Amino acid sequence: MATYNHFYELPVYKRCRAFRIKITGFARKYFPKTEEYLLKAQLLDSARSVTANIAEGFGRFHYQENIQYCRQPRGSLTESMEHMITAYDDHYISKLLLAEVNTDYKQCLAALNGYIRYLKSAKQESDNNK
Repeated sequence: MATYNHFYELPVYKRCRAFRIKITGFARKYFPKTEEYLLKAQLLDSARSVTANIAEGFGRFHYQENIQYCRQPRGSLTESMEHMITAYDDHYISKLLLAEVNTDYKQCLAALNGYIRYLKSAKQESDNNK
């Protein structure tokens, strides 16, 4: 397994960052002005929370804390997907765009789950070597 010195080098961070950037672009392009402080703001907050929590967990330097901070992005990622479903239901985005976001969502979720598995394994190995 590769060793990373900075959170922004992590493959999971890179994938989730791409998701955040895409979501931000969609929200700015497709959401009406009336949603500026409502759905759009909630979506941007939840998408930003995904990468922010990965970064914060990485900075904790303890496996258990990092694991906890990586569980939070799963919730924020799912919240972002829900906001995009709402945008579809409110006719702000197309079914095709929603399907694209859903694919990205699933890839980010798989990456997060894989990173959490890695951290749990590394923690167990570290505990066994004490």
